Amino acid sequence: MAEIKDKFRGRKALEREARIAATQAAKNFGRLVSRVSEERATYIVERGGKPVARIGPVEHKRSTMADFKAFVRNAPHVDEEYLRAVEDAVRRHNRPRVPDNPWER
Repeated sequence: MAEIKDKFRGRKALEREARIAATQAAKNFGRLVSRVSEERATYIVERGGKPVARIGPVEHKRSTMADFKAFVRNAPHVDEEYLRAVEDAVRRHNRPRVPDNPWER
């Protein structure tokens, strides 16, 4: 167990990808995920000494208002006929679906 603790110990924001055996990763998955989350660490999971997977932080996409304005400015223009067709389809298909009452026939 001391070996496992050493694998997960300290080194804030690891500079390189640490390697861990698949068995050890499975046994300590919760701790592994915590390290990835808290320290933004990345681990290479090995099976039989060969790398098989990488576990690391998810990159969050961030946009600014300038990005949004550029997107709107460069978006293709939609013609009026298409907009009318979409509105008609929405109007036809967005009705509440209430089953027919067999007693009101």
